[in-house]
Amino acid sequence: MSHDVDRNIDDVGPGFLGSAESISQGILGYVIGLALAAVLTAASFAVVYTDLIWRPAIPVALVALAVAQIGVHLVFFLHLTTAPDNTNNALALAFGVLIVVLLIGGSLWIMRHLNENMAPMPRMVFLEALPACVLTTAPPAGDRAACRPVPTRETTRPADARAAAGT
Repeated sequence: MSHDVDRNIDDVGPGFLGSAESISQGILGYVIGLALAAVLTAASFAVVYTDLIWRPAIPVALVALAVAQIGVHLVFFLHLTTAPDNTNNALALAFGVLIVVLLIGGSLWIMRHLNENMAPMPRMVFLEALPACVLTTAPPAGDRAACRPVPTRETTRPADARAAAGT
């Protein structure tokens, strides 16, 4: 099923392939895209290395410049426009963005919950000092020698170093 759409040649986006009437106009579109990308890149460096923007707002400014950079690349180099024949390209891009957001967001969510469910540090230090048989499995019946404390820094230092430290 094809749709015959009467288009006005002047009513297209700057990156649309059919918008150039000559080779020089096509190259001009790429040069404009290159210039905009270079300006946005220089602006990113200027934001970081100068005091133009309030320090806590620098990450927000960089994200805004990155989104603008993505827009320039999509329009001028990948020729993604709002034309009816670009619907599949726009949907593929939206699906790719969704997958990336789900992967990054899900990973951050999992790491946050793992961090919340970890034992507090004093408890971890306490667990290191317990005998190995308490932490793993019980020793065989009558074998008390199998239940030895786990070596720690205090028990592995030489005796003269413990005496010098006053312990």
